[in-house]
Amino acid sequence: MAAMVSGLVAVGVITGAGTASAAEVTQSQGGATATIGGLKTYGAAVIHAEDGDQEVSAGLFEMSVEGGGTLQTYCVDLYNPTQKDAKYQETPWSGTSLAANKDAGRIRWILQHSYPQVNDLASLADKAGIDGGLTEQDAATGTQVAIWRYSDGAAVDAVDPQAERLADYLQKAARTVAEPEASLTLEAPAVSGHPGELLGPVTVHTNAGGATVTPPLDAATSGVRIVGKDGKVVTSVTDGSQLFFDVPADSADGSAELTVQASTTVPVGRAFTSESRSQTQILAGSSESTVAATASATWAGQGAIPALSAAKNCAKTGVDITAVNQGDQVFTFELMGTEYTIPAGASRTVTIPLQEDQAYAFTINGPQGVESRFTGVLDCETQADEIAGLTTQTLSEPSPATVGGTSTTDDTNLAATGGTSATPLIAGTAIGLVVIGGAALVLVGRKENEPRH
Repeated sequence: MAAMVSGLVAVGVITGAGTASAAEVTQSQGGATATIGGLKTYGAAVIHAEDGDQEVSAGLFEMSVEGGGTLQTYCVDLYNPTQKDAKYQETPWSGTSLAANKDAGRIRWILQHSYPQVNDLASLADKAGIDGGLTEQDAATGTQVAIWRYSDGAAVDAVDPQAERLADYLQKAARTVAEPEASLTLEAPAVSGHPGELLGPVTVHTNAGGATVTPPLDAATSGVRIVGKDGKVVTSVTDGSQLFFDVPADSADGSAELTVQASTTVPVGRAFTSESRSQTQILAGSSESTVAATASATWAGQGAIPALSAAKNCAKTGVDITAVNQGDQVFTFELMGTEYTIPAGASRTVTIPLQEDQAYAFTINGPQGVESRFTGVLDCETQADEIAGLTTQTLSEPSPATVGGTSTTDDTNLAATGGTSATPLIAGTAIGLVVIGGAALVLVGRKENEPRH
């Protein structure tokens, strides 16, 4: 059975839906979803470039978690803009610029050993050898500056002497620490099989003490149940629990989705990315927050029965699509002019190469009439080559651009920490076509000469 892959790469646009049922497959692997507000505790820093110095704001952002909770974050994407009210998703380092950064573990050490994790500022000042103590603004500024030196390789200093001393101390003292585990993720986010079987397992990984399980919305009419290995219905889980979709033997070909949700603190050092191309953040502090993850199941009586999932792979500059075929026939599809075949009972991961900053949206039509849509923006690099021609920022509260619109502030104001009016936004202009399975994949690039608003 062959599957057609079609797509349109565009900002916020999905096409090729057809009449089949559609499943939106984002690159989220679960965890916290939050909306960024703005800088809350910050000071001034100076970026040193060949063409001159640029003064920017540096410090802590605040995010509001969907479902409840608050996050504090620092920027790890200095030369890109931040869009006010952009939605962010907890993301593994592999889906960010940290994937290829040998100093990513040092950034986590800084987060663990500085403000706000260390809120005894007198003690922090003493460790850093700073006379006269630290204010919260100094602590936030110094911490952000130290992070930028590792995240972006930036030549950047804090304006305030106390903040600069803290930045120097943190940079020199930092050691490599492992990436933190996700607050909540599901291993095998897509499963498949035949009606009458237990489809799974979907394994829960979380730092929460417990989580709730929400069955498919139409469970009452479809008869699909979420059960454990023993076949008993499951409504709550803990770390390591395994879930299965119990599909009635007489079910027509179809699909379903479950949701696992918990309340927990998100581990310090987790990355957060936005599909609206707002600068990548890294977690510095978390209140008790709502986290969630979803998993899907597809079933059929015969033929190929693929389960599709996706994840950004910054090491390969693309998106990994994993296809698991639990059917009794091969599953064949084309990507980038290459045909891939997954035998019955086998799985394969295919990497779709993309350009940096490229927004994408494409669809794989499965043999059961289910369309799996993959959307996102590839943001794997920091743009240290874009600092030429920076303008000086005023040091009033930065006014980030609003998602879906533009800021009314003067061009001398930063969009947020780091990025400046010289940093272009993703533009909605097509710059090329790539043929995928007979359909067009339209590439969206940045307008290199267009100033950001």
